[in-house]
Amino acid sequence: MLFFSIGIAAVAPGIALLTYFYLKDKYDSEPLHMVMKMFFLGFLIVLPVMILQRGLEIWLGDSPFVSAFIISAGVEEAMKWFVLFHLIYNHTEFDEPYDGIVYAAAISLGFATVENVIFALASQVSVGALLIRALLPVSGHAMFGVMMGYYMGRAKFSTGNRTVKYLLFSLMLPMLWHGVYDWVLDNITQYWVWYIVPLMAFLWYGGIGKIYRANNRSPFRLTRAGGQD
Repeated sequence: MLFFSIGIAAVAPGIALLTYFYLKDKYDSEPLHMVMKMFFLGFLIVLPVMILQRGLEIWLGDSPFVSAFIISAGVEEAMKWFVLFHLIYNHTEFDEPYDGIVYAAAISLGFATVENVIFALASQVSVGALLIRALLPVSGHAMFGVMMGYYMGRAKFSTGNRTVKYLLFSLMLPMLWHGVYDWVLDNITQYWVWYIVPLMAFLWYGGIGKIYRANNRSPFRLTRAGGQD
């Protein structure tokens, strides 16, 4: 019963955040089965990510910079980006900029949920510790997903060099901020909360702004608004 309760507490933050991002789609909600498919793909990529990370750790070592920016952030965000680009970017359901945020948040939160469950069951942590993880790792993955999806949405509805630029942004910026996040948690042992709380506030502030701007760029915005008049 204890393991079941811990498992539910570990899964709940990811589901809650995914629901939040799904409901923020103002004009043309995505098919729920597509969103859940990406969420469960986030589960599945955990194993290849762990294998790649272990191989890179043996090859490159585990210096603080390499561990944070390449082994952790680099591999995880590159794997999410690869799946999104090949399964979602050219999909017919990706028909407005905000869709990138929904699908990227889904795969990111699927990944974060599995991490949370593994950590919770392996360590038998308290509900308080899981609350902290909901506010930090799970929430962090969500924000990296919003960042990735926002720029992938910009790329999808741009042309020429701007498409390439935004695709690069959709990969490199989540890697950068994920690396900063991991470096802070792994290398600042005292007063780390004074660094991580402003960082999370900054990421959430930027993420909410991206949600607003992506919705405002929806091609369905004017038609839906016109239909309500």
